[in-house]
Amino acid sequence: MKYRKATIDDIDKLVELRKKQLVDERIEPNIDIDRELYVFFKNKLSDGTLIQWVVEDNQEIIACGAVIFYEFPPSYTNKTGKKAYIANMYTNENYRGQGIASKLLTKLVDEVKLAGVSKIWLGASKMGRPVYKKFGFTETDEFLEFSFS
Repeated sequence: MKYRKATIDDIDKLVELRKKQLVDERIEPNIDIDRELYVFFKNKLSDGTLIQWVVEDNQEIIACGAVIFYEFPPSYTNKTGKKAYIANMYTNENYRGQGIASKLLTKLVDEVKLAGVSKIWLGASKMGRPVYKKFGFTETDEFLEFSFS
């Protein structure tokens, strides 16, 4: 299996994977969001506020995960105000249970460290919650959060 950062050339596949993720989370596909997803990935990949990793097996993308960077007003618990949000975590059902999501999460957290951001948050699906908690994310009022010491 090959882990690599997604590029603009991967957008069509990223759109497809995002829609599969949403359906897996039992979100009804009752509207067409292809164009909006395409624009989102194009803009965010282009401006560097999204780093998307993909996993390939036999040249097919079978898993992905992303980190999106945001700036908030500085606070007493986050002096820079910068935060990262983990999103688009998806693994093809035939590849689940092999540690792929954990490896992707490690790569995403490394990206956050490299960017000098000290706070990560995410909204976890029921299926993903154990992966994040095992990694060290803790529950807050709305999200799971991970803080570097």
